[in-house]
Amino acid sequence: MTGPRLPQTNEEAWELAAQWGGSDVMSQFEGLMWRVEHDPRLRSTIMALDLLDRSPDWDRLAAAHEWATRLITRTRQRVVDPPLQLGMPQWGDDPAFDLRYHLRRVALPGAGRMRELLDVAAQHAMTPFDRARPPWEAMLVEGLEGGRAAYVLKLHHSMTDGLGGIQLMMLLHSRKREPSPNKPMPEPVPPKTASVPGVLAGQLARRALSAPRDGLRALGGALSLARHPLGTAAEAARFTRSLERVLAPPPCEPSPLLRDRSMTWRFDTVEVALDDLKRAGKAGGGSVNDAYLAALLGGFRRYHEHFGVAIDEMPIAIPISLRRGDHPMGGNRFAGARFAAPVGEPDPAERMRLIREFVVTAREEPAIDALELLAPAFNALPMPLFTRMYIQQSAGIDLQASNVPGLPYQPYIAGARIERVFPFGPLPGCAVMAAMVSHAGTCCLGFNTDAAAVKDPDLFMRCQQEGLDEVLALASTRKRQPAGAER
Repeated sequence: MTGPRLPQTNEEAWELAAQWGGSDVMSQFEGLMWRVEHDPRLRSTIMALDLLDRSPDWDRLAAAHEWATRLITRTRQRVVDPPLQLGMPQWGDDPAFDLRYHLRRVALPGAGRMRELLDVAAQHAMTPFDRARPPWEAMLVEGLEGGRAAYVLKLHHSMTDGLGGIQLMMLLHSRKREPSPNKPMPEPVPPKTASVPGVLAGQLARRALSAPRDGLRALGGALSLARHPLGTAAEAARFTRSLERVLAPPPCEPSPLLRDRSMTWRFDTVEVALDDLKRAGKAGGGSVNDAYLAALLGGFRRYHEHFGVAIDEMPIAIPISLRRGDHPMGGNRFAGARFAAPVGEPDPAERMRLIREFVVTAREEPAIDALELLAPAFNALPMPLFTRMYIQQSAGIDLQASNVPGLPYQPYIAGARIERVFPFGPLPGCAVMAAMVSHAGTCCLGFNTDAAAVKDPDLFMRCQQEGLDEVLALASTRKRQPAGAER
């Protein structure tokens, strides 16, 4: 996955920021993420935990958020959802927007250790959004040992995916400690109240206006089929076979060690130099992403071995980015791919080869975006029925793992240097969510584990560190090999 295109000037960044978020009407997939939360197990909260070298100036931080919310209109919008699923959820201005609700300041209890910070962040992540307000919250956490602080940004996944979040960070954070006095401060725009009847009427009107165009497009497809029946039929058959592969569950059973589920999240972190992970990936014939996934699986293997549970494969899911250069910033542009991961393979290089083989194949699937294609049908189902179906599927996944390229340079927020960015994704029924962001030369790994599934989290994280060390050792092992000794 490639990183976001970096704007060359502040003016370009601010112009792009004004466009962040895309359409006011949610996509079918985003609508599902918003609506399934009537079951609290399916809350779609994503979080970034930034470690700062010092506590930023509070007044400057508040002013920066005021500027950001004026520049990015999505941050002042709430979700309006038509009743009975008659239309799609839509973003509309919050007439009572109050920055004081969305930006908070707290102090760490105790000695200000990292463990205490992670516990505060996890508790914050588990707290549901007020669905009558814009679904984001920011929190400055002070009192971290060493005179440091942390900035926690909590977003609803329907606003953006991981790469869209990095785009947001790129557009709003500075490259220097000093203030930027020439930043444009847009005048506050009087909010346009978006009512449920108005949203529904507007969507129905747009459907009516687009009906002739959609009919012509369907007619064009029919004419194309008539002119090229064999080619189109072959493409349809290829797509159907791809759809069967994409929708099929992983051909393995979930781990018996990780079967339990709860509503309690635990956050943990690991970090590694980006160059070291690159060298390990290259030594194993793969990429940074291959090395990352191979390290995760190595950690899971060790955790199972500790309890005497031997498994050869485990079902995992990874996102495949569908974002192109012409897509607007923000929003969600990804698909999911599931496979039986070779957790029992002891050779990290062989694990990397098997992982890479799957990822390359998954990216080439014609039906990779199957969920978006099927989302209209899912949105038509009674939501309690869909959520039961979704939980049954997601409970069979032991690990979801994502990898998002971060900023290659050192950013600042209100005068404080952002030294690390740890990402934490939601737990939509799976046992573990692992996410990695490469930030200014450091790969920051955030683990969200279900407390019922991972009963010994300290052991689990030691195993994850050992799995990472095993993969990193590939680079040094390759250096020690004599000429001609490589496989």
